[in-house]
Amino acid sequence: MSTKRIQSLLLTFWIGWFWIIPSLAAVNSVYISSRLDPNSIIITAVDIVFIYDSETVNRLPGTKSQWVAGKREFTDAAGDSIDIVHIFIPQGFDSVMASLPERSLEALKVVIFAEHDDSKTPPQDITDLGDVLVEIDQFGIRISRRE
Repeated sequence: MSTKRIQSLLLTFWIGWFWIIPSLAAVNSVYISSRLDPNSIIITAVDIVFIYDSETVNRLPGTKSQWVAGKREFTDAAGDSIDIVHIFIPQGFDSVMASLPERSLEALKVVIFAEHDDSKTPPQDITDLGDVLVEIDQFGIRISRRE
């Protein structure tokens, strides 16, 4: 077999490998900061959902309202194919660094649902953000890459 033929086969293999094998999560940390009025007594709940198989990714609820209404059924059906980090954040208090599951870097998808968002808000995909900053303020939830 010629060298060019071998190189062509190797290139085809690597391209196919990256198309077939889904990429894994790159979430290293999630830092949540509440910027609301410190005199407020409202608490915001944030769910960070780590999903480890494509079937469960496909069944992920499309809105915050669907998540809240169907959370128990979804988590029961998903079993070991998900991990959820649930955090309560008092409004106006500084911040918290989420404790991530041991297998967090194995997740196919990582999303956030937050109580303070509008009911029709879709899950916020943070799979590829690395170090994540979640900011809560009077206008809702902002998610960005933390520098």
